[in-house]
Amino acid sequence: MLYHVESKEQFEELLNKPAVLVDFYADWCMPCKMQSPIVEELAEEGYEVAKVNVDELSELALRYNVRSIPMMIYFVNGAVKEQVVGLTSKEELAALMQA
Repeated sequence: MLYHVESKEQFEELLNKPAVLVDFYADWCMPCKMQSPIVEELAEEGYEVAKVNVDELSELALRYNVRSIPMMIYFVNGAVKEQVVGLTSKEELAALMQA
């Protein structure tokens, strides 16, 4: 399932899920545009994926120390388990979420 996070409250609700991959991105970011179809594919395959626009929800980007985008953070039971920065392959992300 793919979620487009529109508020801090919605983000907090998503963290209640057992596991969720969060893609921090910006519309103007070319590597983010390249990453988008990859995370969308993962969502279609049944992974819980959320997209957070750092321009619209900068407080979340600050909270998780997002300094470069795209940045993916994998949350398990509301806690950060893994994070990767930069364009990342589908295989790498799937492996990260299966570990």
